[in-house]
Amino acid sequence: MKRREVIRNLGLGTAFIGLNQMVGCRLVGTSTEHRKSKNWAWATPGKGRSRDEWKEKLEMAKKCGVDAIIPEVYNGKSAFYDTDRFPVEEDILSILIPLCKSIGLELHTWLWTMPCNAEKIIKEHPDWYAVNGKGDPAWEKPAYVDYYRFLCPSNEEVQEFIRENVESLARIVEIDGVHLDYVRLPDVILAPGIQPKYNIVQDKEYPEYDYCYCKNCRERFKAATGIDPLKDLADPSANDKWRQFRYDIVTNLVNNKLIPSAKKYRKTISAAVFPNWQHVRQEWTKWNLDCYMPMLYNSFYGKDVHWIADSVRQEVQDLRIPKPVYSGIFVPQLTAPEITIAFQESLQAGAEGISLFELGSMDKEKWSALCAASTGSRF
Repeated sequence: MKRREVIRNLGLGTAFIGLNQMVGCRLVGTSTEHRKSKNWAWATPGKGRSRDEWKEKLEMAKKCGVDAIIPEVYNGKSAFYDTDRFPVEEDILSILIPLCKSIGLELHTWLWTMPCNAEKIIKEHPDWYAVNGKGDPAWEKPAYVDYYRFLCPSNEEVQEFIRENVESLARIVEIDGVHLDYVRLPDVILAPGIQPKYNIVQDKEYPEYDYCYCKNCRERFKAATGIDPLKDLADPSANDKWRQFRYDIVTNLVNNKLIPSAKKYRKTISAAVFPNWQHVRQEWTKWNLDCYMPMLYNSFYGKDVHWIADSVRQEVQDLRIPKPVYSGIFVPQLTAPEITIAFQESLQAGAEGISLFELGSMDKEKWSALCAASTGSRF
């Protein structure tokens, strides 16, 4: 689900790495006391926030061990940077670029990848949208919430549209990288801790949440296998080849379209990814990104803070090509001592640092905890 939407539904307050030369973390020994981490913070737009307010937050982050900021600059409908591709709500990027440079923070632009709520696209290209197992297109009947209007990653026009979105950011000289979010299909099964908030019980894969069954996907799968997943399979969700087909169309988009578009401008490229990747058709361990930020929001999965390290350990092991992994932690539901635990145990498990969701959710106590854990000092 959209992270801010989940926060609202849970009654709480309120994506990345692009190391141009893959510098990041240098590991020495196994103790976290002797390891240098690289830490990140996602930042939602905070519309109307003044330059001085941004400066205060960014200086605090830098002081407490954060090395890179990931501001959201495109939310599937509006932009927060100077562009003619989408309506611009506020040019926040023009504030952040000089601030990050002066403070010594890397800046990686965060964009939504597959959801598109732009009225122009919906009107002119309804065929671009993913279709569920009941035949409902996402633009007309999105799953769960209104903004879940996902495009179909197998559509070549969609691939080009998204590639151009990435390139429009990568060509900005002053940024360090591009960070992908929502680079997947809709959740066929929500995390257990979220299902009650939507009065949903998902004990298996149900067709109304299962994507994509558009004409293009079905024809491509039939050409490869001789099977139409809707007509020829009694239970499409049980077919391994059909499942893998969905994984592969997302992987193809990332590896063959988006990564080259970032590398063309010598930018790094990263992504926010799911620990339960099967449920969003996101086989990210096969992607060739510079690094990965799994969203290890333990409360969403009904787990305690120690589960974060368990997940990191498995994810580092599963990567096809060893690359840096940074634990994405959900700040609103962690205490200051738990942030210390999440940080220390993540490094012990093989992560090279953490990523905070999000900058605006950190308070003085939590900053102090991170500062002590990552720099060895308090303020």
